[in-house]
Amino acid sequence: MSPMQAVILAAGEGNRLRPLTRSRPKAMIPVANRPIIEYVIHSLLENGIRDIVVVVGYRKEYVIRYLNQLDVPIQVVVQERQLGTADALRSAESEIAGDFLLLPGDNYISPTSIARIKTERNAMLYTEHPSPSNFGVVVIKNGFVEKILEKPEDAPTFTVSTGVFSFTPDIFGYLRSNEIPDAIAGMLADGEKIRAIPAEDWQDAIYSWDLLKMNARMLRDLAPATSGTVSTTASLRGRVRIGKGTTIGENTVIQGPVVIGEDCEIGPNAVIMPQTSIASRVKIEPFTYLKDSLIMDDVTVGSHSRIVSAVFGQGCILGDHTTTYPKEAFFEVGGGVTKSEFGAVLGDGVRAAPFTTFKNCVAGNNVSIEEGRVVVGLIEDNTRVI
Repeated sequence: MSPMQAVILAAGEGNRLRPLTRSRPKAMIPVANRPIIEYVIHSLLENGIRDIVVVVGYRKEYVIRYLNQLDVPIQVVVQERQLGTADALRSAESEIAGDFLLLPGDNYISPTSIARIKTERNAMLYTEHPSPSNFGVVVIKNGFVEKILEKPEDAPTFTVSTGVFSFTPDIFGYLRSNEIPDAIAGMLADGEKIRAIPAEDWQDAIYSWDLLKMNARMLRDLAPATSGTVSTTASLRGRVRIGKGTTIGENTVIQGPVVIGEDCEIGPNAVIMPQTSIASRVKIEPFTYLKDSLIMDDVTVGSHSRIVSAVFGQGCILGDHTTTYPKEAFFEVGGGVTKSEFGAVLGDGVRAAPFTTFKNCVAGNNVSIEEGRVVVGLIEDNTRVI
């Protein structure tokens, strides 16, 4: 019997996570300083599954460069046009020798969840979600899938598909359209049975602000480690991980779980509170407070700032006295309206002059903001706020 294979779909853009996916595929968004796809690969390796195929497409060079750095060899297949999940799987058919797992590369799935499905033939992992209409809603009867309703307006249940399946090669005979749910419907119509198995832990970020919840979840498993230089007057409490080359200034307080990457300058007199991830080459200037935030590479946050519930894309430069103010509001995304509460999501390269306040704001890539402005709602890429 050949070893179990796995196919990871990492070709999609993740439109609803714009502006963060303009320059990177969703699978490569860093959460707790690791790309989302890394958690998927880790969960497979924890289950002894090393024969892994990754289907790439949108911004494929980012994924390929990352995969080439891994210790485990990964087979890469290119989906030339992003037509759908079934089309992506079809592009990997020549690499499949037997039964295999199919997984999305832009969701977190726990090792325990994979252990529950890896020995099954034709099975699906499901879970409960408070917003089922964003997913494939699953109707289950006697432990088997009865049908999948793809993103229905009125979901009959809160049970959703995680997008993690165990298939035999027979699935390729059902890939007649471009979407996996259509293939599932074909199998069910032919009397094939698909076992429904509850996932132990699964996380997805539908919208950009959902990354904050995923970040907090990933930080729960953080392994503490301290490199770099930490001032003797700094205070580190809880699970804190600090990368090499990073300097923690005097009188800085860090309350874990917090992860800080390499070559950062933090403080002095800064406060970093729980559920915060700070990537590499980030500068947090004195007397600045961060909490429940995800900061990507090469960001500068000026002094005397207060950053709460924020996602900052790569290369943002924010002046002193910047504030993110969490506020509940309605957003129109992907043709629908959703209610959310967060401080700010900033795309790559945002520039904000001192005394900028963000209130429940999504600012696109390369937005520039003049001094003292209060920024609310959705700001398109390359906008200048005066």
